[in-house]
Amino acid sequence: MPKSILVNPRDVRKPAMLKIREIPVNQYEPDIKKEVIIYGKDRLKRIWYDMAAIRAFENMLNAFKTQGVWNGIEYNHKGPAHLSMGQEASSVGQCVNLTVDDCIFGSHRSHGEILTKCYSAIRQLDEKKLEEIMKGFLDGETLAAAETIPYHGTKDLAENFVLYGTLAEIFARKAGFNRGLGGSMHAFFTPFGSMPNNAIVGGSADIAAGAALYKRINRKPGIVIANIGDASMGCGPVWEAMMMAAMDQYRTLWPEGSGGAPPILFNFFDNFYGMGGQTAGETMGYGIMARVGAGVNPENMHAERVDGYNPLAVADAVARKKEILLKGRGPVLLDILTYRISGHSPSDASSYRTPEEIKLWQESDSIDAYGSYLIENGIAGKDELEALREGINAKLLGVVRLAADDAASPRLGGAFIESVMFSNTPRGGAEKLDDREPELLQPIAENSRVKALADKARYGFDANGKAVSKNKAFQYRDGLFEALVHRFGLDPTMAAWGEENRDWGGAFAVYRGLTELLPYNRLFNSPISEGAIVGAGVGYALSGGRAVVELMYCDFMGRAGDELFNQASKWQAMSAGLLKMPLVVRVSVGNKYGAQHSQDWAAIVAHIPGLKAMFPATPYDAKGMLNLALRGTDPVIFFESQLLYDMSEQFEKGGVPRDYYEVPEGEPAIRRQGKDLTIATLGATLYKALEAAKKLEAGYGLQAEVIDIRFINPLNYETLIESVKKTGKILLASDAAERGSFLHTVASNVQAYAFDYLDAPAAVVGSRNWITPAAEMEQLYFPQVDWIIDAIHERILPLPGYAPVTVQTTLDLMRRNQLGV
Repeated sequence: MPKSILVNPRDVRKPAMLKIREIPVNQYEPDIKKEVIIYGKDRLKRIWYDMAAIRAFENMLNAFKTQGVWNGIEYNHKGPAHLSMGQEASSVGQCVNLTVDDCIFGSHRSHGEILTKCYSAIRQLDEKKLEEIMKGFLDGETLAAAETIPYHGTKDLAENFVLYGTLAEIFARKAGFNRGLGGSMHAFFTPFGSMPNNAIVGGSADIAAGAALYKRINRKPGIVIANIGDASMGCGPVWEAMMMAAMDQYRTLWPEGSGGAPPILFNFFDNFYGMGGQTAGETMGYGIMARVGAGVNPENMHAERVDGYNPLAVADAVARKKEILLKGRGPVLLDILTYRISGHSPSDASSYRTPEEIKLWQESDSIDAYGSYLIENGIAGKDELEALREGINAKLLGVVRLAADDAASPRLGGAFIESVMFSNTPRGGAEKLDDREPELLQPIAENSRVKALADKARYGFDANGKAVSKNKAFQYRDGLFEALVHRFGLDPTMAAWGEENRDWGGAFAVYRGLTELLPYNRLFNSPISEGAIVGAGVGYALSGGRAVVELMYCDFMGRAGDELFNQASKWQAMSAGLLKMPLVVRVSVGNKYGAQHSQDWAAIVAHIPGLKAMFPATPYDAKGMLNLALRGTDPVIFFESQLLYDMSEQFEKGGVPRDYYEVPEGEPAIRRQGKDLTIATLGATLYKALEAAKKLEAGYGLQAEVIDIRFINPLNYETLIESVKKTGKILLASDAAERGSFLHTVASNVQAYAFDYLDAPAAVVGSRNWITPAAEMEQLYFPQVDWIIDAIHERILPLPGYAPVTVQTTLDLMRRNQLGV
């Protein structure tokens, strides 16, 4: 536990001077005799082959982008092509000493990394395994295309497979590695250790950290490499990922047998530019990027600058760093010096650098230099290398002819894209993601909180209809706890992290009792790094584990915007359904703490395709909906109102079941029957709506039907439509700011689906379009019972003799919008 690590003022206040360890810069010394012993002559030649293959592949893409034709083949490639010409030695050298179990995550400029990692795997796998992988991938569709291109033997066929699968993906073809849904910047092939490449600068850093966590927590072999550029050093998630990967707790608090720190190598391809900004001397201040490691931990992250124009220097560095990582002593930072001769993209005229500079690097071209090194040392002859180049071009020609042919390489339709937005794993299909026994510190039945909950009243009222006291009632937070315990006890891969997850019991006591139940490697505190908290969850989930991450307040989602809206939401579809995303992001919707801790951002989540979102308002739903979320394999944003954590069950008279159950996905719940008016709510406003319904019936004889929407996406509108058909009127209310509220989407859809049944326009009541004021003034901001009745009176159904308390007229709504409030 953290409290076992004493922070003694006598120690930390002592005067001292920090001494920074030396950081090696370009220390590799070529020695052909040693290199032949280590790699053998054939392997040294294959390194050149891979570099030349990457250059040929990207020259081809450049020709299509700039001229529309290559070797007489015409093709209009409308998509991007961020080329890495000049950087081949860096990517090839990196993969020389990697195994199939080692994984690399790349960037928008990763064609070379895909090819060389896959080529490396081909050479390591036996022919039977290669055939098994290729035949099993996309039902053999990519293989069938590759077999039409001339080849000699299984390994040569596997090269066709990799080249065609990659190019077909870039050209958005159905037989591409991701069915054309990833494209140039997102292509990958996981069976060979080529993991998702990321179009967001630095986007792979925290995802790769999560993949490394998956390997460490689940004791899987290999290391993980995040290939990112020098410009990504300016990106917050990169720093967050490094901090999360460097936490002391892996060595001080995690179980001894867990293996130490996650095996991650942050590999910066340092080509001196971030688009048109020059990192060295203009947009950064580090001088030599490797020095950054000194700011992360006492080991300097084992940082080193390596000459990335020498593939053997890179291979040597990766081999040495891999040893460190496998011993649990990471993380590692490598500053791989390289240069992109090509522009940022084919449209880039390189106006930000001089022709002299480009020429200097062209004269140092790594392919030519390494080829000369082989020739000078008798490893290969000039004619031999030329023959290899001709073979590359011949193979590429066959691949391009096939990939550029619309008839031979068709594209998918929209129906398929729709089908892979979610995996929708059925019940029983993913109860646990590994067959081993879950690691627990005690039997679940012996857990103190589990035992305490056995005596709680699971319905909020006793036999006489009197409310059970909060201390004796089973609460909303208890429902969440039981769902978590069930899945922790079933799925050995499930891990949870966030701020104050351990010891504290979670920010709102949801996790109280889990510290005693779970070892540190399944429940741990993270840095205050929301981007890395969620990003690591993404990487953990797409690697094969189940992650539950917590953002203490909904307002903090902004710190994890990319990870939520570009990463978690998109990888299932961008992979054509090959990847799953069993990730639950718990988010509490606050109050009392003012403008930066009291917002409901359900509308933002609803706007992003690829995310499921839930917002339970009762203990029964808290448990049943979290059971649903944790059993599935889709990313779920799970909203929880802080107003409800101590709420008892008010609706299910049988109480919250002790056994496992799920709430049907996307189905709203009718909380009160009625025939005159429909009130639909999301979140804690449900209880205000029920109060309003009682007043409407008592004062005006109106029977309001109250519906708890509870699901944001997916959402079945049938219950709402049937209610409106009966009542002819609907008001929707939630605590979210009114402007842009998700309930406006619901209202719009209800009006479209049930227009002929409506007697008045749908009305939406939300919080004011202001900052959230202090707790003492919240009644001015959040919807109140009177607001709901006022809006009904002013905009739906005039109430005889009623005097509104607030102004809810359409004219006042227009006034607010005119003022922007």
